[in-house]
Amino acid sequence: MTITGGTETDEAAPVRDDSPRLVRGFLAGAVGGGTLAALGVGYVVENGPLFHTGLGLPLAAGVIAYVAGRPRRARQAAVVPVTALARIESVRAESSDTGNVPLLFVLTVAPDGATAFRVETRLHVNLVDLPAYRPRGTVVVAYPPDRPWRTKIVEQPEPEWAARAADAAIDSAPESALAQSPSAQFEYAAVRFVGLLLAAAVVVVPFRGELLDAFDAFDAFGSDVSGRPSATAEPSVSTSSSSSTTSSSTTVTSTSMTGTVTVGPRQSLLDEGELRRAVASLTKGRGTGGTRAITVVVQERIVSVVFAPDVDGVPRFDLNSLPYDRIPALVEQARTTLGAGTPATWQLTAARLTGPMTLRVTATGPHGTATLDADAEGDVTHRTPAG
Repeated sequence: MTITGGTETDEAAPVRDDSPRLVRGFLAGAVGGGTLAALGVGYVVENGPLFHTGLGLPLAAGVIAYVAGRPRRARQAAVVPVTALARIESVRAESSDTGNVPLLFVLTVAPDGATAFRVETRLHVNLVDLPAYRPRGTVVVAYPPDRPWRTKIVEQPEPEWAARAADAAIDSAPESALAQSPSAQFEYAAVRFVGLLLAAAVVVVPFRGELLDAFDAFDAFGSDVSGRPSATAEPSVSTSSSSSTTSSSTTVTSTSMTGTVTVGPRQSLLDEGELRRAVASLTKGRGTGGTRAITVVVQERIVSVVFAPDVDGVPRFDLNSLPYDRIPALVEQARTTLGAGTPATWQLTAARLTGPMTLRVTATGPHGTATLDADAEGDVTHRTPAG
């Protein structure tokens, strides 16, 4: 028995996106774009409510989508699937670490009294059953009539269908007759991308001024750490988001997120009490939580602090907990005992990623770079010699 699956001149009837599906795609993109924008903007501008909105938006959207989609899922579940015969056009094995091999099939499905079409489907097949699924063979499949791209191979068909599959020979449908999910079509992807962009813009645009100030502050922090002059460290500068003060030998630059102190050319932050005074000048007037930081970077004449935003879950430590009295000795050990050579520049970084705060001193000299790690008490935990 030969079943005709169409000719090469046949054209597949396209599956179009209906309006509800396009709306769902737009909303899905909007949730994704709004979530990412709210998390990023909320963190950068230290807006706790906006950050937490970004955390809760996907959960709320998921609950709404689940409740709103129940009638549609009920209608789909009530649809009686169509059983048909299909020709195996090609089969490709995918990687697996078990005895069941995942196979990707391309099938020509020939439903009774309807136009044949192609479809891709997957099936996990035991190794001993692989010979039953060869190209040009015939299998029994089932699919929802309104969603043919969800065609599944029936591994144990009813006797009637098994007998038909044994005697049938199905003509191949053209490749253009491939049935695909509407979500894979260009229209769906386009509206989802538009939703993502619009939602992100709705979040970002109202905070663009604060974002620019924050990015300027980050640029200033990077310049100060690298030792180059900072564009924000000018005398007598004062705005609503940042301030800079200069004495005869010390420059203090402070924003809502970062702070930098540069001491005079004849001073060193390793001088007795100098580092503690420099950090105190940055925390002065910040109120409750003003001593909480993400990182502290200290060099010979520059100390830079990135302050922690008032957002739960961000790793932080108290600036008052730094072992100030131990830092000069740690720097001296790193410079003189680990083989970096003389002269050696140094940098100390304090951070808390997981667990307690840690210190790392890096010394760079003519013989290479050495590192010394210490705990929150200033006790050495690890040394890495230069070279």
